[in-house]
Amino acid sequence: MGPLDGLKIVELAGIGPAPFCGMMLADMGAEVLRIDRASSADIGLNGEPKFEVLNRGKQSVAVDLKAPTGVAAVLRLVAQADALIEGFRPGVTERLGLGPEVCLKLNPQLVYGRVTGWGQTGPMAQVAGHDANYIALAGVLNAIGRRGEKPVPPINLIGDFGGGGMYLAFGVVSAILSSKQTGVGQVVDAAMIDGALSLMAGIFGMRAEGNWQDERGTNAIDTGAPFYEVYETSDHKYVSIGAIEGRFFGELIKRLELEIENIPDQWDRDNWPTLKEMIEKKIISKTQDEWTAIFGSSDACYAPVLSIEESTQHRHMRERKTFINHEGVVQPAPAPRFSMTEPKINSAPPLPGEHTVPVLEKWGFSQNEITELLDAKVVLSAKLKEI
Repeated sequence: MGPLDGLKIVELAGIGPAPFCGMMLADMGAEVLRIDRASSADIGLNGEPKFEVLNRGKQSVAVDLKAPTGVAAVLRLVAQADALIEGFRPGVTERLGLGPEVCLKLNPQLVYGRVTGWGQTGPMAQVAGHDANYIALAGVLNAIGRRGEKPVPPINLIGDFGGGGMYLAFGVVSAILSSKQTGVGQVVDAAMIDGALSLMAGIFGMRAEGNWQDERGTNAIDTGAPFYEVYETSDHKYVSIGAIEGRFFGELIKRLELEIENIPDQWDRDNWPTLKEMIEKKIISKTQDEWTAIFGSSDACYAPVLSIEESTQHRHMRERKTFINHEGVVQPAPAPRFSMTEPKINSAPPLPGEHTVPVLEKWGFSQNEITELLDAKVVLSAKLKEI
């Protein structure tokens, strides 16, 4: 049983941050019911749903939301839920008849969680975009990359997942706690641009103090400093160095076998190019494995740069069981961890409509109601086709 055991969450099927939020809540023990499109269940599946890792631990009901009876069925589910989460453009769920005004009138204690790129309000609220666009406007993307080179999109970790899905999950759980205390639900507006900026709070403090420059690749933790950098080894692999503190920097110099009296002042920016060149020449003289053996478990703040496959096999990950193999799919285990309530993956990602009948039964629909909905193809029950 996870820490969110007993909570009921309705997730309107989408992509990216909302499903990630649903996965986080399901990992923590919440009952997450994903409302998939009826068409998705009707056409079958060309592959196996187990690879849709963001849908792990959820149940799926396939509903035709263009049919009034389909919307009515979803509203019956929402009436029993602690929260609803969705990731459409502002106004989409309102046009479907599933907007917050309707849902909160039906269920005053409901938490209505919404995640978008630009937010529910503002002049860009209706503009299409993706992770790179949101973090670009936030000033985040401009800060990532090397000096004199173009910015590097950090895949979609900062906008979609860090600034979007995780902030939605945090907002939903916070609002549920409030609802349990006050009996009043509310809408959570999780904007990826807001979340990405929130992740930069510490950088804003450094900038205000004069310790951060807008030019990328010139600061202590953005590859500007030689003691916080990635270096190439003789076998064309890479190692990471993060020896910021003086004692860690001293250990780094010791392990590199550099003469301490010849080392420039660590915090004199004018010395950084010279010091970086000294470290580069040392690092490229040995292989990644050789450096890993040399640094061992020292406090030099060193780690080899591993591929995803290499990471899954690392002894630290294996001992902590950081990765799990669920139905043949290697994936990250639920995080974070708790001392008493153990998060776990309760089931593999479902096929759209896989749980339509048992879920409707569990949530109070009569057999006659379910039969009528199935016959009218307002809801569909699907099974994995042979491939």
